[in-house]
Amino acid sequence: MSNVKVGFLGAGDISLLHAEGIAETSGVELKGLWNRTRSTAEEKASKFGCQVYDTAEALVSDPEIDVVYVLTNLETHLEYSLKALEAGKHTLVEKPVGQTIDEIRQVQTAAANAGVKCAPVHNYIYEDGVRRTKELMESGKLGKITSVYVLYNIHHPEEVCARYPGVIRQILTHHAYISQYLVGTPETVSCMKATINDGTVPQENIAMVTLQMPTGTLGHLCASFANDDHAGDPWTCMIKVIGQKGSTRYSYRDWVENTPAVVHSQTYSAYPYTIKNVGKYFIEECIGLGNEPLSTLEDAVVCQQVIEAAEESAELGQHVRIG
Repeated sequence: MSNVKVGFLGAGDISLLHAEGIAETSGVELKGLWNRTRSTAEEKASKFGCQVYDTAEALVSDPEIDVVYVLTNLETHLEYSLKALEAGKHTLVEKPVGQTIDEIRQVQTAAANAGVKCAPVHNYIYEDGVRRTKELMESGKLGKITSVYVLYNIHHPEEVCARYPGVIRQILTHHAYISQYLVGTPETVSCMKATINDGTVPQENIAMVTLQMPTGTLGHLCASFANDDHAGDPWTCMIKVIGQKGSTRYSYRDWVENTPAVVHSQTYSAYPYTIKNVGKYFIEECIGLGNEPLSTLEDAVVCQQVIEAAEESAELGQHVRIG
């Protein structure tokens, strides 16, 4: 592919990583961006070497823009995804795609009507190690899969947690699409959550989910902003699959820079690659070659079903069946 031009709707922190991915993809250019706060838009445009659009409508209606990245806050994903799709632009939408299943279905319908590609930023499954795990599973080399673990324990300051809806929606969404990609749709979901802080932020900052697959495979998902894990072989961010013939592990801790990040106590080098990989795959494989994304909008619907089931389970204190 060559001369593909991308526009960003939203210029928050995640735009930094998406811009890096575009800069590293041959034949692709970040043409411009729009952000509700003009000063932020101008700051990022200066950093990225692109133009600023006055409105979201101006960006999506620019005939030179081929692809739109929706990088705004969750509450506006539907609005801006529909603007981009109805303008006939291929669209990459940050996770979660929508607040509800109905919102995701609306995006799905708009993409089909426009005849363009649309994919969620389900970034972790574009990591080489996670894709290799999938290949090993499908080849039968790991045997029957008995259990899957997706674990996340990274402390976030409460002033940061206050900006998020809670770890179920903010972090377990990742866990849901990862488990969906690896072992499919669960039939039963069970969740417990807690808020362990000084009392200033009401959202849950730790949650654990147990999944049961139709095959009998069990999954354990854990997301915590409450604390870091600095024990031996820490569970900072880990994906583990265990089968009767073998097992695999993907861990943030395999790539660590001993410098503090904006939020984290260290810089976990793997994360930026996941963001860059999903954009590169979307442009080269999905738009360029017509292939489906590794995780589709239909998978995003299943992911939302799991999240809503987890919230219901935590509220009612009981297992919830999917479907």
